[in-house]
Amino acid sequence: MRAVVVAHGEVDPADAAHLRAADLIVAADGGTAHLERWGVAPHLVVGDLDSLSAEARARLAGLPVERHPAAKEKSDTELAVDRAVAAGADEIVLLGALGGPRADHALANTLLLACDARLRIVRGALAMRVVRGGGRAAIDRPAGETVTLLAVGGDAAGVTTEGLRYPLRSETLRLGSSRGVSNEVASRPAAVSVGSGALLVIEGGPSSPQEQA
Repeated sequence: MRAVVVAHGEVDPADAAHLRAADLIVAADGGTAHLERWGVAPHLVVGDLDSLSAEARARLAGLPVERHPAAKEKSDTELAVDRAVAAGADEIVLLGALGGPRADHALANTLLLACDARLRIVRGALAMRVVRGGGRAAIDRPAGETVTLLAVGGDAAGVTTEGLRYPLRSETLRLGSSRGVSNEVASRPAAVSVGSGALLVIEGGPSSPQEQA
C-alpha cells in the first residue's frame, strides 16, 4: 500500500502528482491547507490542529480527525507517519517536510528517514531516503544530477557507488563529514550500497518555484 503524508512545510506545485496513486492520504495538522489548495480530501487528519484557524478546523467536518493535545511526545508529522505505518503502508511519501520558519521541524522530519526504510521525503525534484547496512539503492536520475551521501546515526562503512562521478569503493563516510556532498550521476545505471551503518541519500533539487507553507 502506498501512503502519502502531507506536513506543513514548503511544497512544490509538482508534489500534488504523488497524491494520484496514493491508497492512503494523511494530513499532519497544517498539511491540510496544502491538500485543500490542491482540491484533495485526506483520508485522515492527525495532530493538535494548532496550525489551523477556527474556520479551517470547521471545514474538517465530516473528515476523520485524530486530535492530539499540544503537549505530546511526538510531532504531528511523526504521528501521521506512525498512522500510515499502522495502516500497513509499504511505501510512504512525505510531502511538506522541509523549509518554512521552523528549522527544528525540518531537521526532525529529515531524521524520521533513519527510523523507517519505507519513508521518502519529496519536494519537487528533490528526494531523500536512508539506505541501511546491507542495503542497495538504485539512483534513477539523468547524468549530471546531483547526489549527496551523508552518514546518519554514526559512521557508514563499506559504501560503494556505481555510475557516480566520484566513485567510492567500500569506503567509510564519517558522521559529520561533508565528503559525500555534491557527487553527481555520470552514467546509468547508478546505485549506492552500504555495508554497515546508515546513509542519507539526497537526489536532485528544486525544479520550480515553491509554494510557501
